[in-house]
Amino acid sequence: MDADRRETLHFPHEMQSYMVDGNEFSTLEEFSEHFSQRVLDGSYRWRGSLDAFNDILRGGFGTPEEGFRLVWEHSELSRNRLGYAETSRQLELRLRNCHPTNRIAVGAELEDAEDGKGPTVFDWLVEIIQRHGPGGAECQDGVVLELR
Repeated sequence: MDADRRETLHFPHEMQSYMVDGNEFSTLEEFSEHFSQRVLDGSYRWRGSLDAFNDILRGGFGTPEEGFRLVWEHSELSRNRLGYAETSRQLELRLRNCHPTNRIAVGAELEDAEDGKGPTVFDWLVEIIQRHGPGGAECQDGVVLELR
């Protein structure tokens, strides 16, 4: 979608809201479970796959087709819990399971995370959510993120 089209999209003021609570999870897998329970009514579990999370935000997996507001309570706590230690853990898991041609790139990401550099799990999740909202590449999905 081009930038001019994005500028003209309007999201309804009264949209379905869902809340996730940063007090309730410390890992990507726990976020996945929490999100599934709160937003998807437990009907679909994406088990921490970021590709699946991206797909869910397009609608059709229990999320409203017309978009929704996601309120992330205690997001600063989540920023810390889903920080570099959790990012390193996730990248170690990815490194064990990735295609051999991706090992060098994932290894470099892991080294950065261990050095406290680069995006964190929290950043990954926020970036995916924002991609589906105002100004994002898939803004037509109408997902609005509110960090509290």
